[in-house]
Amino acid sequence: MRKARILVVDDDESIRTVFKINLERRGYSVETAGTGEEAIKKVKAGFYNLALIDIRLPDMEGTELLTALGPSVPEMVKIIVTGFPTMHNAVEAVNRGAHGYVLKPVDMEELIRLIEEHLERQRAERAYSEEKVSEFIETRARELRGVSGSYLQA
Repeated sequence: MRKARILVVDDDESIRTVFKINLERRGYSVETAGTGEEAIKKVKAGFYNLALIDIRLPDMEGTELLTALGPSVPEMVKIIVTGFPTMHNAVEAVNRGAHGYVLKPVDMEELIRLIEEHLERQRAERAYSEEKVSEFIETRARELRGVSGSYLQA
């Protein structure tokens, strides 16, 4: 199985570094971005299974980044990380597509558990989708064989 790819988006270089080191130790492939625009460029250039997004970025709010990323990568798990928790931020994050909301300072073990939970759900959904597509193709192929067979009999 290939490693899950994670994008860490935070304006604080030390936080990006700590997350990157800890996640890579767990076997994840990790890239970082210091701004929302940098994150958007990276997501357009490659696939990420999950993004950890700081609520306050120098060029936009993390919730704005959720909106910007939403339509282009709906399958990517997006988790907001914040040192400024408010009910408004939490509600807005969920409404804009966040799959989780984590408070700083981050308990790394709890964050890893949350990431693994979301990635397992993502794998299960992908496997289910692939199974459904396979079933559809098999059914459609049988239908087409039946149609072409009836033309031959006529």
